[in-house]
Amino acid sequence: MRQLIARVEFAVAASLLAAIVLLVFVSALMRTLDHPVIWSIDMAQLLFIWLCFFGAVRAMRDKAHLGIDLIVRHLPFRLRFMLEMALSALTLVFLALLSYEGARLALSNIQRQMGDSGLSYFWVTIAVPVGCVMLAIALVFNMVKAVKAHGKDGALVYSRSEAEAAALAGEK
Repeated sequence: MRQLIARVEFAVAASLLAAIVLLVFVSALMRTLDHPVIWSIDMAQLLFIWLCFFGAVRAMRDKAHLGIDLIVRHLPFRLRFMLEMALSALTLVFLALLSYEGARLALSNIQRQMGDSGLSYFWVTIAVPVGCVMLAIALVFNMVKAVKAHGKDGALVYSRSEAEAAALAGEK
């Protein structure tokens, strides 16, 4: 199931990126021909916002977000595990708050139009709560996986264990 979701997310993200490239290219070409497509930049920005969240979710699932572990990597494994769990809980609270406020903002922007495209600004602002929910699901999955593997292969929530790094390298 997890691999199916990952494939669907990748397909959506790749499609969004392709659409952005196509829109910007067509817009530049048409502007050169003195027939600008005025809505294309708004649409490309909208798709880019969604692409950012899909990329963030993939990075969360693959434990690929940037982090500075200069100090924490020297902590004992048990302390580091507890620290990552505490930070994950705090992050989940933040994502829940951001989802709630983002949904309120999205609902208040239904009537607002986005530039010259005529689209509702709702589609821009709803990306935040949807993206936060997707991030929270990926984070919970990482937490559950770390708890289940606790003590076996040294799995953590944000950091890849040697086994995870080797498995990820084998996929590519």
